[in-house]
Amino acid sequence: MLTLADVVEGVSGQRITALADHAVHNVVIDSRQALRGDLFVALPGERVDGHDYVSHALGRGALAALVHHDHLSRLEGLSIGWIDARAPVEEPPGGWVTPLLIRVDNTLAALQRLSAFWRSRFTLPVIGVTGSVGKTTTKEVIAHVLSARYKVLKSEGNYNNEIGVPLTLLRLRPHHQCAVIEMGMHALGEIAAYCEWAKPRIGVVTIVAPVHLSRLGSIENIAKAKSELPAALPPEEEGGVAILNYDDERVRAMAAVTRARPFTYGLNPRADLWAEDIESFGLDGIAFTLRYGRGRWLAKLPLLGRHSVQTALRAAAVGLVMGMDLDEIIESLRTPSTQLRLVMTKGPFNSLVLDDTYNASPESTLAALNLLAEINEGPRIAVLGDMLELGELEQQAHDEVGCRAGIVAQYVIGVGARAAWICRAAVECGAARDRVFHVMTNEEALALLKQIVRERCVILVKGSRGMQMEEIVAGLANSE
Repeated sequence: MLTLADVVEGVSGQRITALADHAVHNVVIDSRQALRGDLFVALPGERVDGHDYVSHALGRGALAALVHHDHLSRLEGLSIGWIDARAPVEEPPGGWVTPLLIRVDNTLAALQRLSAFWRSRFTLPVIGVTGSVGKTTTKEVIAHVLSARYKVLKSEGNYNNEIGVPLTLLRLRPHHQCAVIEMGMHALGEIAAYCEWAKPRIGVVTIVAPVHLSRLGSIENIAKAKSELPAALPPEEEGGVAILNYDDERVRAMAAVTRARPFTYGLNPRADLWAEDIESFGLDGIAFTLRYGRGRWLAKLPLLGRHSVQTALRAAAVGLVMGMDLDEIIESLRTPSTQLRLVMTKGPFNSLVLDDTYNASPESTLAALNLLAEINEGPRIAVLGDMLELGELEQQAHDEVGCRAGIVAQYVIGVGARAAWICRAAVECGAARDRVFHVMTNEEALALLKQIVRERCVILVKGSRGMQMEEIVAGLANSE
């Protein structure tokens, strides 16, 4: 169990044995989640400063708080102890008092140092997952497969950044046998930093695509950023394995930057693990033949869409590297209990709503449209919002998505300024002009849907996170 002695040592390098009896149950950054025995980390944010909520966290029973300035509000009347972890620590005359405020130079940096310190206490293998598209689904399916044999820790939700990765690592406990850590990225050097803390032994890269292109400037920089994971892996003789997508030439090229053993997957027979004879049954899942070495395995899985074959291959590759056999892996994949990004809900007139509103890139939107094409449950409606942060490829990407939507769907609704390109391309690629609509708000899109939907149909709703298109899904759910 993590203790206050560990916390002080992790942030300052100083071991205070007297604090080893104080167990820390969880590490939280939201005072509303603080419970008795927790450590609250006061992080400054764009809108709020965690230092303003230290008293709230302590009042809820938090054992200690990491802070980086002395100007704390509403601490009057609380009996608290102090440690200045920036200097040599001496025991106060009256002994240690809790709750304890631990003063550091920077709370975010201290959280990251603490996570690296705590991770170093464990010898278990960590599996890092990155890529432009499919990270979260891949992480979930990998964790599900491994859980058939191992006690697995995984990143929860979108805990894949400079805060989420440390918080996940701090949940490590002795009963865990492996950990699956998702690694997102907005800039060069971020994934390398995550690897410094997490020390992954196995790295999985999905694909390189123009997501965050406006921030990184070029697809080459995106590939360079993603390659930081395989580059950080230990050498093959120490168990390092880089699991790379053979079908993506930029990912395949990452074999040259890693000391780990490259293990490739894909739809190409040259990959180490590959799939053929792929069939999609719409909402009833997919089937394919899995090939590894000289063996063949038939897999029929309840994953949606042909693109899910790649997800299954990544999870199978990790399972193989972790010592599982393919029969065991396929059996686990047949009964996934994962929370995947695309969720099916009910809409008006018993319609199916494909809620894929978490985020959108050109690749993930095309995959969702391909899934829509495979479902024969009445007319198909594609509600597509702006895709953000695409840089110079912005118009081209929206054109490609619009063209596919025009081919696949009977109705296309574009939401947002950039979605005008989607609508124009949909008409150019054959969609009926009177069934393509461009609107600027989710409210307008929902009003249109209520006019259009008069029978059972399939409605795909997808857009970038900033478009908040879950509002449309919620509105459909409340429609009669």
